Amino acid sequence: MPAKSLSDSAPVGTNLPTIGVFATGDPRVDQASRDRCVNIVAMTADLLAKRLKMPDGQAVPVVYSPVLVDGEPQADLVAAQLKAEGAKILVCVPDTWAFPQLTLISLLQQFPEDTPINITCGNSGPKPGVVFAHAGNGALAQYGRLSHLNVGTWPDTGLKPRMTEATAEALVEWCYAAVTRVALKGRRVVVFGHDSMGMETALAHIIPTRKAFGIEITRLDMKLLADMLNQGAYDAEELKALRAWCKRMIGDRVELTGDDAEAKFQKGLAMYLIVRDLLQDLNAVGGGFMNQLEWGSDRRGLPLPIADVMESMLNSSFDHNGKKAPVPFATEADTQGLLTMLAFTWLTGGNPPLFMDFRKVWEPWELEAKAQEIGLGNVEPDALWRQKGLVDGDNSGSAAFDWAALPGTSAKQIMANIALPVAEDYYFPGGGNSVTFITPGGIEGLAGRLAYNSEAGIFSLVWDEASTVLPPAELVDALVNLTNVTWPHTFVTPKYASMAEYKQYAPANHFHMIWGLPPARLEYWMDLSNVLSVTPWQARPAFLEGVDRPLPLLYLLQGGETAAKLARAK
Repeated sequence: MPAKSLSDSAPVGTNLPTIGVFATGDPRVDQASRDRCVNIVAMTADLLAKRLKMPDGQAVPVVYSPVLVDGEPQADLVAAQLKAEGAKILVCVPDTWAFPQLTLISLLQQFPEDTPINITCGNSGPKPGVVFAHAGNGALAQYGRLSHLNVGTWPDTGLKPRMTEATAEALVEWCYAAVTRVALKGRRVVVFGHDSMGMETALAHIIPTRKAFGIEITRLDMKLLADMLNQGAYDAEELKALRAWCKRMIGDRVELTGDDAEAKFQKGLAMYLIVRDLLQDLNAVGGGFMNQLEWGSDRRGLPLPIADVMESMLNSSFDHNGKKAPVPFATEADTQGLLTMLAFTWLTGGNPPLFMDFRKVWEPWELEAKAQEIGLGNVEPDALWRQKGLVDGDNSGSAAFDWAALPGTSAKQIMANIALPVAEDYYFPGGGNSVTFITPGGIEGLAGRLAYNSEAGIFSLVWDEASTVLPPAELVDALVNLTNVTWPHTFVTPKYASMAEYKQYAPANHFHMIWGLPPARLEYWMDLSNVLSVTPWQARPAFLEGVDRPLPLLYLLQGGETAAKLARAK
């Protein structure tokens, strides 16, 4: 057979992670039970196809086989079918007993050993799939294969038994984690500049990142961006349209003081167009920009306008062209912050990430003292911020515009809450405009931060559930004027961490928040990526039923989650 020449274009959907659904079976059971098994496979695949989406809104491809894996021949057939469709994530939904080595293990051995595998079953008695699920999951754990077991519920009888919502939700959470894990492998981010202001906690750990997440870090010098900006390497007509959009949406809240203020502001907008196009040209899924000190702050050179507007627009779910997918983008070239935001955004199917300084931590007694100082008195005594305290999260860049309002708010309403003041000269002599807003209270999500340890050779994620809070306006005014009034401010209160714990265990000076990310989904992703879960909060139980994912059996047999992950990192 002659060699085959491939085309010069990529096939459609190359980067989409396909989920393959199948079921093991027992050749001895009656035909009705076999038909029921096939129906469960089809119904599960349809459910996943309806509920899963990529960050850009595309549906996640889901395929299924109507062939029950009764033994080795069927294992070979179904494996070939799924591989031909590009399946890289596997979901097994057994409803009868089967023989693990002849079925599930024979099929899995034909896929890479890091292929995510989920076994979801009903707790049914007649045939019984749950018995096989435990046998299969135990066999995998015994030889070191990570799998996740979801013992749920669907009716014991009937040809088309529908799984309960709790069962479906647990499977969907796992699938989002698996999709994020698989889809980001082989992708790249683009970081402009070198080490992030000398911050060791933000270094681009090239090889560990490649090994742990399969993500490539493309490094470009900031000089390239400066050259493209000076050469006008952007669409001049689109820049006019972007400037007109800012005028409509923000109006006179764009502060323009000084003869060259308008020119500097437009350079900041042009930077968005240039970087957006560079990321697209390189098929990048995120990025970061160093800025300080060489770009906008070092007076030995020629300081240039800051990148705050560019960074916020990339992170946002819209721009002057309408709705778009957020592109996680880290200020100060904070690569570990970028990886955190990238995971958060993909795990939620495209929610906008928030980048913040872990700035001023206010314990309850400090807020009380500040309230008394400004004559506010004992207002809102039962409010969350008053009972637990808060962190003033603020940074000069990278905050997605979306965080200026509640989730689901229109772009027009969001932008009505945003101002673009002139950048503080002592920090940024190159000028340009900052972004500022106050995040409303009541947004629930997760706040956290990835960290790396060279001795263990493993990434960790320090995290907690969290809510945004909003004290009375007089107190907010006092808080923001104590730090940087011209920057975005999000007041965050963790759910389980005390403020004494929170301010001691931050792994870096930046942290990040996302809405719409259930803890179980995050935990599944940490399992699949072999990331240590760090929640050193005394008030948080080790396992919250209905919130956390069940520990994989593999971890229990290896001495616990942390011991297992450290062993697997070697």
